Amino acid sequence: MGLKKTFGRLFGFGKNDEEILEVTEEKNDEAAEELDGIIEDAVEDIAEKAEDFAEEVKEKADELIDDIEEFIGDDKEEISEPEAAEEDAAEGISSEPEAAAVEEPVSETEPEEAEEAVAEDAQETLVAEITEEPADAEEAVTAEVSAEPEEAVVSEKIIEKPKQKIGFFAKLKSGLEKTRKSFNDKIDSVLKAFRIVDEDLFEELEEALIMADVGVETSLYIISQLRERVKSDRIKEPSEVKGAIEEIIAEILSENDTTMKLETTPSVIMVIGVNGVGKTTSIGKMAARYKAEGKKVVIGAADTFRAAAIDQLQIWADRSGIDLIKHQEGSDPAAVVFDTISAAKARNADVIILDTAGRLHNKKNLMDELSKIFRVMERELPGCSKETLLVLDATTGQNAVNQVKLFRESADISGIILTKLDGSAKGGIVLAIAHEEKIPVKLVGVGEGIEDLQVFNADDFAKALFAE
Repeated sequence: MGLKKTFGRLFGFGKNDEEILEVTEEKNDEAAEELDGIIEDAVEDIAEKAEDFAEEVKEKADELIDDIEEFIGDDKEEISEPEAAEEDAAEGISSEPEAAAVEEPVSETEPEEAEEAVAEDAQETLVAEITEEPADAEEAVTAEVSAEPEEAVVSEKIIEKPKQKIGFFAKLKSGLEKTRKSFNDKIDSVLKAFRIVDEDLFEELEEALIMADVGVETSLYIISQLRERVKSDRIKEPSEVKGAIEEIIAEILSENDTTMKLETTPSVIMVIGVNGVGKTTSIGKMAARYKAEGKKVVIGAADTFRAAAIDQLQIWADRSGIDLIKHQEGSDPAAVVFDTISAAKARNADVIILDTAGRLHNKKNLMDELSKIFRVMERELPGCSKETLLVLDATTGQNAVNQVKLFRESADISGIILTKLDGSAKGGIVLAIAHEEKIPVKLVGVGEGIEDLQVFNADDFAKALFAE
């Protein structure tokens, strides 16, 4: 019987439905009350933490406001006093007689009493004694007002202190950060997965190079050279392969002469490129670079068909203090080139930089325009040193190689300006251009500063690409 009663209490045996329902409702009520208590406790805890956080934020804000007010000076009433009062107090500080410093504020604030004081000696003494303290107060206010600007000037000088210049290699390394990370990560991930140097390793490295925008043809060439290097140098460890790749890349970049040929006076640099690659900016930075080297530069705005091209060049020319020869928008580019050469001769310029059009949607017009410009240059400057530089955007990757192939049909390109390297992980395109198109990269943009267009150096580029 005892066992039966126990089961009855647990499972409701022997109870009617009303009793079971009553027990169930009691359990539900208890559970609901317990849940309400948990929720209330959680809400109170969150509210307390929110209040504490709000108070902490308010305290931080008050402290920041106090610091700002203390820095810029919070005595607005004293600073906003009439200018005449400041001038009078300043005169009081100077070497003029004290009586003069006293009379001026009296004559401004109380003109009638000042006249009586001048007429009667006794009253003058009394007025001087009465106004002595205000004069001192004005002097103190003027001293505080004049001291605050001096402190502000010191602070401005500290803020405007020029940053320490970094070296060429350090700037190049910084500009190649994204490319270096992408390039090294791909190669390192392959090398770490192998314990021996075998054909599987070469195949994985080849795929990694292609993925790093080196290009298929160039990647195959690098791997073929790597196979020979591994055999000749008896490389056994995968960790030693990376150094061999760096040497091969440096050799590829050194195959072409990267120096600028500016041997005559004047020499001409003609710059071409599609819209948006940084052509105008590169011209402005290049002109500033040559001027800093002590050369006289003249810029010709011969890209007369692109909207705002002339205005942008004018801004760069004004910033660097360089002469700009320009015509109206839509005028003949060859006429601009003729006037630019004439002005350069008259001003004994060392370098002429010509901004020319780079429209590829109509190849025939582009070829005709460039041919006409070349004829003018040959007629006006026979035998002069000429550089034809194509500006490419590094962020476009393999598309940059396609632009080189198209432009080579219209112009004899002597070098490449590769821009926006600092904002791209596709710097491996330098290798594809150098190896497949046999055109040297002569200038690279590694930042937004006017000094961040740098002469390309193959060895430094290879070192920066693999630098830790």
